[in-house]
Amino acid sequence: MNSIVRPKSLTELVSEKLRDMIVSGELELGSQLSEVRIAKDFAVSRTPVREAFNRLEMEGLLTVSPQKGTFVFSLSPHQIAMLCDARVCLERTAMSTALEQNPDQLHKRLEVVVAEMTEALRDDRVQHYLSLDAVYHQCLFDCSGNRFLDDAYQTIAKKMAAVRHRLGHHPDHLEKSYKEHCEIADAVGRRDLAASLAILGQHIDRKQGSYWQLATLGQ
Repeated sequence: MNSIVRPKSLTELVSEKLRDMIVSGELELGSQLSEVRIAKDFAVSRTPVREAFNRLEMEGLLTVSPQKGTFVFSLSPHQIAMLCDARVCLERTAMSTALEQNPDQLHKRLEVVVAEMTEALRDDRVQHYLSLDAVYHQCLFDCSGNRFLDDAYQTIAKKMAAVRHRLGHHPDHLEKSYKEHCEIADAVGRRDLAASLAILGQHIDRKQGSYWQLATLGQ
């Protein structure tokens, strides 16, 4: 029996649009959002906008300040560092589990994403490359087979994607990012867990690359 596809509600559509605008950088970190203005721009009533605000606040992408308003989340350099620390813990665990449980599937999926990344960089489609970056790292969790590990990752994934889209245009970051994505995929193909974890750690580590110092998010 075919399942019935339920049409998305206005709240879901507004939430998706705002989420995409935050992650892509169309909405600046720390910027104030107007419920009235967004309702007008999206041609909807204020109710789905208000509900979307509540949903995105629960996801950590918006913050509500009493008497001040609703703002896109912002991060200080110290908070970015803590976010990266969380990524290191989660992604190293996911990598270890995925290499143990589904090494062939993980290697195949990473290779497919790397091929798409190569095309994106060749065609100077940086935004698309940065979107693929998120897909690449999600492969670790998909192949780990651990739903609870993935649930934990999803609590920071959108924030990390938003930071990536803002810092990722720096040429030093792009070159380093692509090189390490290729190296990780190669190490996974060799079933070399130690090398995979070492490269992954360098890839995520906040101390690697001057591009982290370019951001003063929330300052």
